[in-house]
Amino acid sequence: MVWWWGFSEKPMNWFIDAQIMDQQTGYLSDECNSLLGWSKIFPARDWRNYLYNNYFESKKVRGIWWKKLLAWWVAAWFLGSLSIFWFMNSQAMDKRREMLASMCDERARMLQDQFNVSMNHLQALAILISTFHHAKEHSAIDQITFARYAERTAFERPLTSGVAYAVKVLHSEREQFEKQHGWRIRRMDPTEQTPAREEDADFDNQETSPVKDEYAPVIFAQDTYKHVISFDMLTGKEDRENILRARESGKGVLTAPFQLLKSKRLGVILTYAVYKSLLPSYATPAERIQAAIGYLGGIFDIEALVDKLLHQLACKHSIVVSVYDTTNPDAPISMYGSNMTGIGMYHNSTLHFGDPVRKHEMHCRFKQKSPLPWLAITTSFGTLVIALLVGYIIHATVNRIAKVEDDYRQMMELKKRAEEADVAKSQFLATVSHEIRTPMNGVLGMLQMLMDTDLDITQEDYVRTAQASGKALVSLINEVLDQAKIESGKLELEAVPFDLRAVLDDILSLFYGKAQEKGLELAVYVSDQVPEILIGDHGRIRQIITNLIGNSIKFTERGHIYLTVHLIEEMSSPDVVTEAHSTNTLSGFPVADRRCSWESFNIFNQGLSATDPSLPSISSELINLIISVEDTGLGIPLEAQSRVFTPFMQVRPSVSRIHGGTGIGLSISKCLVGLMKGEIGFVSKPQIGSTFTFTVVLTRAYAISNDYKSSEFHGMAALVVDHRPERAKVTKYHLNRLGIYALLEIDPNKVLPRLTSGTLTTNMVIIEKETWSNNASIWPSIISKLKVDQLDIPKVLLAGPASSAKSMPVGSMEYISAIISKPLRASMLQLSLRRAMGCGDGEHAQDERLPRLSLNRLLHEKQILVVDDNIVNLRVAAGALKRYGAEVTCAESGKKAIKMLKPPHKFDACFMDIQMPEMDGFQATRRIREMEADVNNLIKHGKVPFECYRDVLHLHIPILAMTADVIHATHEECLRCGMDGYVSKPFEGEQLYREVARFLETSAKGNQ
Repeated sequence: MVWWWGFSEKPMNWFIDAQIMDQQTGYLSDECNSLLGWSKIFPARDWRNYLYNNYFESKKVRGIWWKKLLAWWVAAWFLGSLSIFWFMNSQAMDKRREMLASMCDERARMLQDQFNVSMNHLQALAILISTFHHAKEHSAIDQITFARYAERTAFERPLTSGVAYAVKVLHSEREQFEKQHGWRIRRMDPTEQTPAREEDADFDNQETSPVKDEYAPVIFAQDTYKHVISFDMLTGKEDRENILRARESGKGVLTAPFQLLKSKRLGVILTYAVYKSLLPSYATPAERIQAAIGYLGGIFDIEALVDKLLHQLACKHSIVVSVYDTTNPDAPISMYGSNMTGIGMYHNSTLHFGDPVRKHEMHCRFKQKSPLPWLAITTSFGTLVIALLVGYIIHATVNRIAKVEDDYRQMMELKKRAEEADVAKSQFLATVSHEIRTPMNGVLGMLQMLMDTDLDITQEDYVRTAQASGKALVSLINEVLDQAKIESGKLELEAVPFDLRAVLDDILSLFYGKAQEKGLELAVYVSDQVPEILIGDHGRIRQIITNLIGNSIKFTERGHIYLTVHLIEEMSSPDVVTEAHSTNTLSGFPVADRRCSWESFNIFNQGLSATDPSLPSISSELINLIISVEDTGLGIPLEAQSRVFTPFMQVRPSVSRIHGGTGIGLSISKCLVGLMKGEIGFVSKPQIGSTFTFTVVLTRAYAISNDYKSSEFHGMAALVVDHRPERAKVTKYHLNRLGIYALLEIDPNKVLPRLTSGTLTTNMVIIEKETWSNNASIWPSIISKLKVDQLDIPKVLLAGPASSAKSMPVGSMEYISAIISKPLRASMLQLSLRRAMGCGDGEHAQDERLPRLSLNRLLHEKQILVVDDNIVNLRVAAGALKRYGAEVTCAESGKKAIKMLKPPHKFDACFMDIQMPEMDGFQATRRIREMEADVNNLIKHGKVPFECYRDVLHLHIPILAMTADVIHATHEECLRCGMDGYVSKPFEGEQLYREVARFLETSAKGNQ
């Protein structure tokens, strides 16, 4: 597998890279260096490509090579398993052979030891006879004594079946010897057979021994063999040889095996010579023959001896034992057991019975056949199976790798096509966006300029309708482009300080009109635990909340839309938990339990501490916000809730026809929340309403916003009268933002006691319109009572829609000082309170967060250069800037702008288009920055006076990009080429103010 894989296309790049091989040359031998020299002549990459393209790129060739390699693998391991079997079987046979040899040697040693014991006792008996029979003048031993002694000491000679003693008699002593014993010396075997060894021998009719020089008649014998008394042992051929060898050698001598009388078993006779005196060890044979006076013989029953030995061993039945006399190796004589010649595994052990002439061996074999070598069989078979499995795994792996490589090539091809398609789509979207937004800029700009002229009511309505349609189209384009950015992974987030409460006020202002048209209660509440200033992308947060509130207004016909902001850590506190499932809602209509919208968030599964909700936000730089948008609308059908966040999906086909929309707003919101390390969820009940909740992770900023906490309201107190606690809490939140201390009262009947108690001076009473209407009869009496008591009557303010004054009874308005327009926002509430309390006329405060007077202040008499190749865009940009008091000069190309901005020049700022022929905005900006750098270098070194350049020590004209291409013209690209920012076409007053204020105020401070 490694060999095959090494030649595959991708992995071999690192292995045969010529550069890597050159780096390692110093570590190789001379032979390897020579090979590397050849590799330089024939580059390794070329060899790789040749081998791969000609042998391995083809699936057919690759398959043939792999099949051959697999066959070699199987054959090699088959032979290997046979080798393992042979090796293990040989080891098992060797162990079995060693065990047989050990058992056989043990038995031979025991047999030999017991035989030696018997031999020693016979030798001792010979010395006894020599001492007590021959050494005495009168023998102390007779037949009876000998027989009795031999019988009683038989246990010391367990292997002997009988003993006998023959005396040496010369021919001259024969006659006297026969007279002394009373019997004639008889011949043993006239037919060369030993009569004593035949059971039916006629001992009484034996012939007398012939005349010889010497005789050896038996005079003492054990009772078992007393019939041999008077027999001349020299007349037997084997006995004669034994006697002659025994007296010559002085050692015990054995006969050949013979069949014993009666028992029919094989046995041998051991013969010892008895000497008349103790001979030295170096005595000669002649001296021994001369000194011999008798011969002691012992009969050994070999079969009984071996049987007794085997009975003493516990494992006697495990092997078969045979004993042989191998004096004649060509014709061995079996002394015990059966003939084992040529039968399986056997072992021979040599026996030493003391006679160097006679040779004896013990042959052993196992009684049972050798068992099958199961260990060798299972091991070899298991090895073969494992090898086959490994081969199969390698085969499957190689096939899988080959398939993965093929799939990888296909995937890379598809990826390349997809990337090309993505680039084409991005280019298409950028082009279409630019081509649509460019004329759209002209349309909306001209409509705005038309709005500044004198129009009648009908004409103004037409213009506003056209302007709203154009903005809707721009919004649709922005959503499609955002979706494209998200899909391509090019969407980036900003990290700038911002005031979240001000952003939410702007969003309420955006939906103010639509909420008034439908009669919806629109409110926002931000917990006091949320820091004043945060760092993050406020534009994307605005986009998410705007999308959610827009959907709520779109699908809500009665009730309320309620936006709340808390810290994540607060969600475990009892107050927030009670608020989440309270039935006392903002408008009184039932709502879905908002807790269900966040219960699946991972951050809540990690566990939160509820002991001190403010502690985590104080001790950590990261701020985890949870934002909820609650409505009492139609709700989402259960079958459609699973596809809410799917791009371009609607709840039902009729939704887009009735309410409009593309179905990608929630999908974009979910992606934006994910980029801000948050989560989004919802809960919805049909005909009850929906609650969308999302979390974002922002950073704490240590600046404090005091835009609305002016000293004019400091120390004031207000009594808020509202029978709905949740709505009263929202009013209290906005009053606290202005520095006003607020008290809540839900029962109108307790208002007068609260005002007359004297515990706190109340400067104003804010009454909810619904509470006023439900209890209209009691308010005149309360105010009259205050006048009678000559108390300082606080200002009575009515909180309700802007149309509340028209719907109020005529008599009621005389008690009301002012109407606070809802939805409540800090700017409008500040204006209303100033008018009611007489703190100022409030003319400088308007609904918009970005007043026109601020732009006029920034742009008044500023010299602005506008660069654009499109005449319509030039007129629109120039007209938009001239509205705010700027003096505008136009240029149609980047080259002309370079000439006009060559130092010294009169301009305070430059608005430059990016996509222009001949020289685009980026190139023009780089050239301008180069000119400024050259002049700044001259000023720094004192080569030119700075008075020549409007008393500016460091030249840097703010250049603001104007573009309809919101995909490629990003803030980072503008900064890289030296621009200070950008605005997208068509112009929006808020964006224009934000960018102009950022660089013009900075530029003014830098030039001071």
